[in-house]
Amino acid sequence: MQPSSGTRSTSRRPLRALLSKVFLDTRPLQYPAYRRLWLSNIITSVGAQFTAVAVPKQLYDITGSSAYVGLAGIFGLVPLLVFGLWGGAIADTVDRRRLLLVTNGGLAVSAVLLWVVAAANVRSVWLVLVLFAVQQTCFAVNMPTRAAAVARLMPVHLLPSAQALGATVFQLGSIMGPLLAGMLLPLMGLSVLYLVDAVALCTALWAVFRLPPLPPNEGAPQRAGLRAVLDGFRYLALHSVLLASFLLDIIAMVFGMPRALFPEMAERTFGDPPGGGAALGWLFAAIPLGAFAFGVFSGWLHRIARHGVGVVLAVIVWGIAVIGFGWSDSLWLAVFFLAVGGGADLVSMVYRSSIMQAAATDEMRGRIQGVFTVVVAGGPRLADTLHGLAGASLGTSTAVVVGGVLVVIGAVLAAILLPTFWRYRAPTADQRE
Repeated sequence: MQPSSGTRSTSRRPLRALLSKVFLDTRPLQYPAYRRLWLSNIITSVGAQFTAVAVPKQLYDITGSSAYVGLAGIFGLVPLLVFGLWGGAIADTVDRRRLLLVTNGGLAVSAVLLWVVAAANVRSVWLVLVLFAVQQTCFAVNMPTRAAAVARLMPVHLLPSAQALGATVFQLGSIMGPLLAGMLLPLMGLSVLYLVDAVALCTALWAVFRLPPLPPNEGAPQRAGLRAVLDGFRYLALHSVLLASFLLDIIAMVFGMPRALFPEMAERTFGDPPGGGAALGWLFAAIPLGAFAFGVFSGWLHRIARHGVGVVLAVIVWGIAVIGFGWSDSLWLAVFFLAVGGGADLVSMVYRSSIMQAAATDEMRGRIQGVFTVVVAGGPRLADTLHGLAGASLGTSTAVVVGGVLVVIGAVLAAILLPTFWRYRAPTADQRE
């Protein structure tokens, strides 16, 4: 006798409930507007990595000098620092959908122009750098605008799940983008990488066009000038929960991001040949791999209301993982610790992003996300400088371990000195803005 469809449906419910508690929570995708934004992020996150690979490769092909490749870091960082703050202020004064259309269009046009330059074999370093800077300027405005729009597209209690979905996609792009770029480069040439990015951005532009209008709420500033930017910093200074979330991220990234030491450690600690080898690739891939794997099994994150506790503990785990990495003399043990750190970083980012979305008012979200953009862009680059100097003077392993210890101490001190953050709880399901 065959079981009835009702019996089969009933028997599947416990399995679905179990899977929903373990795997990535996909409820935010039930909201069409967020689903379109999320799908566009999948496409653009992979495409953006193509350009991230293509620009330094093109500069090196033109000049044969790593010094010119290093200039790309400056041409990319300065627009992120300046326009990340100003872009957040702009996002609070205009319809965010329209601003996304403008900035996505700018990203697509700059990618097309980079493709034209590469396809025509125009060997101008400064033209490539200027186009890259224009693209990063559009990205600096687009990033806080896109992040600030999320809270307008769904209920506040689903924000942790939405942030986990977004973070997982970003990590997937960080893994797959460079791998695909490395495969396509010898087969189809450098210009194709820019072309793929341009097509991806045009697809994302259509997804943004389908979003509902997102005009500023009543009480939003009328102009996006210096005063509006400063108002964002004052707002941040007066809200200890938001301030602590940025402080903990700075502690984790500045003291605990040892990527500047990866090339030396790959060769001297893990046995890569002088010209480079697999160890270096594994070191760079380990953190995003760990974050992506943890994101897939992040269905339980939205069930924890103590977001402040979650951030502090995640940063402490990150610090401990960095210490373990510094003590490792086996490549696979080092990759394991970095992957654990990547998972902890994803938890921290999910809860910090949720706190920023829920604790900030809508008329301030763009500016708060602009500060977040600056922290995300500037923290790891400052870490590169500090770890490079420390590695040269103390040795790589010692520099990494000391950095991990400082992360743990800093996180504990932040929790003690800012108890409001430790006690912070996420809004309940029936709460709205």
